[in-house]
Amino acid sequence: MKLHLPTLLALVLALVAAAPASAQDWAKKMFTETSYNFGTVARGAKTEHRFTFTNTYKEDLRVAGVRTSCGCTSPTVSKNDLKTGESADIIAKFNTHTFVGQHGATLTVTFDKPFHAEVQLRVTGNIRGDVTFNPPFIDLGNLELGTGAERQVRVIRSGSFPWEIRDIRSVNANFEVLLSKPQRSGGQSAYDLTFRLKPDAPAGYVKGQLMLVTNDPRAAQIPMDVEGRVVAPVTVSPQLLAMGSVPCGGTVTKNVVVKANRPFKVTGVDCGDGCITCPAKLDPAVVHILPVTFRAGEATGAIERELKITTDLGEGAVPSVLVQATVEPAAAGDIPPATTETAPPAAAASL
Repeated sequence: MKLHLPTLLALVLALVAAAPASAQDWAKKMFTETSYNFGTVARGAKTEHRFTFTNTYKEDLRVAGVRTSCGCTSPTVSKNDLKTGESADIIAKFNTHTFVGQHGATLTVTFDKPFHAEVQLRVTGNIRGDVTFNPPFIDLGNLELGTGAERQVRVIRSGSFPWEIRDIRSVNANFEVLLSKPQRSGGQSAYDLTFRLKPDAPAGYVKGQLMLVTNDPRAAQIPMDVEGRVVAPVTVSPQLLAMGSVPCGGTVTKNVVVKANRPFKVTGVDCGDGCITCPAKLDPAVVHILPVTFRAGEATGAIERELKITTDLGEGAVPSVLVQATVEPAAAGDIPPATTETAPPAAAASL
């Protein structure tokens, strides 16, 4: 089949035009979303959104930078270099202190490894200049597990319109809110909002929102951010577990002692590649002595792994343990022995 010259030129131009778009697809596929609407937010409120992406490829990934098309949004990268399976965030901060009204920005993320590519993220939102929060968001800080917390926020709306907060909603069952009666004076409506985090909130990061439902048809709902962390007072000893020299195929076991201020269960351990094992401890106790076993593979040299211990105290409650070992070649004809070392009883008692 012969193609006329105009037809051939059209086909070549179409392929050239399609190439850059398809070349970018590998990068865009890593993002769970590429656009976000902040909705209507109060002036000065802390307003951020995280665009999460994961390196799903065998090659290492690097973010060269991220730029914005508008000063209303400031972008940052939580982590520039990612190995296979690792995730990071592009954090878009809406500048509610210096801008009011409807705004939007395009964030361009540039990758230079393993290949050059750019991904565009879009954010929009409406900043209300007549509504303010003091403080701008609910900051819980670090809280000890089981203590709960209480914070106060003053909500002010300027203008002659008889503004009302009719309801406050949240999807987090650990949030409680009390709202004062409206205080109106000099063209302002003010409310005192009392926020409480319940004492039985689990360990881990607290990140959520309160949604203020108002009688204003232009902005029926206004979000207020809640941030903090509930920390379980858990100690781990040692946090650097030196396994010493281990022959290829050999194993070594050492103890790790985990202690909390209340009985808990150890539900498992994870080091990423299965070279470290440890039995679960499902009987609640204040102190657990965990026999951690490292099995050397065929690769020789220094080995370092992060051991994550999971419990029923909540995600991230237990500090991670850094496990180090040196894998040496096994002697010809030798069967690598399994060795076991245990911490002396005094180590556990000293905790």
